[in-house]
Amino acid sequence: MGSLTLTLQLVKEEIPVKQQPLRLSGDIKTGLVLVDVVNGFCTVGAGNMAPTEPNEKITKMVEESVSLSKKFAEKNWPIFAFLDSHHPDIPEPPYPSHCLIGSDEGKLVPELLWLENEPNATLRRKECIDGFLGSYEKDGSNVFADWVKKNQIKQILVAGICTDVCVLDFVCSVLSARNRQFLPPLENVIVSTEACSTYDVPLHVAKTNKDWVSHPQELMHHIGLYIACGRGAEIASEVIFE
Repeated sequence: MGSLTLTLQLVKEEIPVKQQPLRLSGDIKTGLVLVDVVNGFCTVGAGNMAPTEPNEKITKMVEESVSLSKKFAEKNWPIFAFLDSHHPDIPEPPYPSHCLIGSDEGKLVPELLWLENEPNATLRRKECIDGFLGSYEKDGSNVFADWVKKNQIKQILVAGICTDVCVLDFVCSVLSARNRQFLPPLENVIVSTEACSTYDVPLHVAKTNKDWVSHPQELMHHIGLYIACGRGAEIASEVIFE
């Protein structure tokens, strides 16, 4: 057993993530939030932040996100999709240039392009890690908050990438806004384990470049879920439609 496997096992034992199946019916108004399921993070070779080779965890995340999106669309339930989209002259340190405005990197993965014409879907391009902050307009209004209010959403199911970065920042901000009663009637924030993933930079790879930081995929995915849970989110091990 490798050292990373032992570390992951220890972490899961010491800080387990409380999760359970999520059963969805029409009884509670639920909205699906997709975070950055775009080429720049998911499609092999698409850019600086994209996987350099097929990645099983990211492939699984995309498949689950597509499956959830289709189920929500079939039921005419609301969908909100964030698309990372950056101006070339405004960097986002510590990350390299990625998902520039107008590039293919900033487009939804091919399996989700149909959302552009889906009447129940709202697409929002964001120029920052945190989609909640990225939903603010110059007049002070918030597109995500308006979506929640317009659709009278009581709970959101969050999917996408990266579990410990954009997904986590969004979830934490939404939970804080909910606690301050800025997002009525939202009550529950749920993160899907299977429909989320993060990028992978193993230690031996990080050591080859002084500007890189080790980011073991499965470990950071677990930590992201753990922190989200600690902030008040529910974690769904699977999603069951009734």
